Amino acid sequence: MAFLQGHPACTGQIGTVGICLGGHLATRTALLPGVSAGVCCYPTDIHQGSLGKGMADDTLGRLGGLKAEMLYIWGRQDPHIPREGRRLIYDTLTDGGVKFTWHEFNGQHAFLRDEGPRYDPELAGLTWTLVTSMLRRCLQGT
Repeated sequence: MAFLQGHPACTGQIGTVGICLGGHLATRTALLPGVSAGVCCYPTDIHQGSLGKGMADDTLGRLGGLKAEMLYIWGRQDPHIPREGRRLIYDTLTDGGVKFTWHEFNGQHAFLRDEGPRYDPELAGLTWTLVTSMLRRCLQGT
């Protein structure tokens, strides 16, 4: 983070973006002091706590500690993060007073990946518009 904050193109604000497992890792990164924004597209395993050694991570229990503004994007037909799992995450964020935006689309897991049968170019375009808008606002102040 020090390297990024010292970069001449950096506004001093740091954001994190991740998709699938990377979305889970982006959530964890957003827990770090100094991170202003987090974007998590269909982040897997948060609701199950099954990341890492022993498949017993503490991400769900730490969500209330998020200070970064968060954007979560989900596919309703994603078998990896069922409705109950999404609801658990949503309720935990809400109960923790986290500033977040939540979008659920009629899409499969990996609807952003521009290959294969689950790709949805319309949803991908909409998602990237949401992502860039949020990052611009949080990181550039516009």
